[in-house]
Amino acid sequence: MTKLAIFDLDGTLLDTVKDLGSATNYALRECGFPERPVEDYYTLCGRGIYNLFRGAVPEGRADEDTVKKMASLFLPFYDCHKCDMTLPYPGIPEMLRKIAAAGVVPAVASNKYQDGAEKLVRHFFGDIDFIRILGQREGQPIKPDPAIVHQIMAMIPGITSDEVVYVGDSDVDMQTGANAGVRTVGVTWGFRSRAELEAGKPWKIADTAEELGNLICL
Repeated sequence: MTKLAIFDLDGTLLDTVKDLGSATNYALRECGFPERPVEDYYTLCGRGIYNLFRGAVPEGRADEDTVKKMASLFLPFYDCHKCDMTLPYPGIPEMLRKIAAAGVVPAVASNKYQDGAEKLVRHFFGDIDFIRILGQREGQPIKPDPAIVHQIMAMIPGITSDEVVYVGDSDVDMQTGANAGVRTVGVTWGFRSRAELEAGKPWKIADTAEELGNLICL
């Protein structure tokens, strides 16, 4: 029986790609770089904001000073505009309420920077009692390192790996679940392809939020 369901955020619970792309394009413009089409951000996002900037700037320009400047421009802009076009994927709020009613504890483990992850979860899912919301934090490794999953599991004394499900939409998420030694579910509505998820050998793949809720409540 699943006791703890840990979710990725971008591409899994929330469709954030347009706002992420808009904020990154703003930073690119301010740095004098060309903007990128929103389609590029489906593959650029998911590995933390610094890797996002390294991938978004022109080839050969991803030095640390440029990455830091991108961050200084991106963060205040995104903070003001993070909910302009972002929405939960269809059925996600209902799925979260369903698993909570079944006694499954929800949590978030994201490569989004910590403040952004917390604000988005509270804005869109304020009625859901997440045991912990963890994002990218100074001095902490990012996914696919399993530390973030283990930190959340430590919130529930005595929990075992087979009582945990990790849910995400990318190869990074499939690797994270495997590295943490927990069951992993890939979702097909996010930023990456089914083929990418399948290559990560997840426990299950869900095509809808309803199907995901049923898998978690098995």
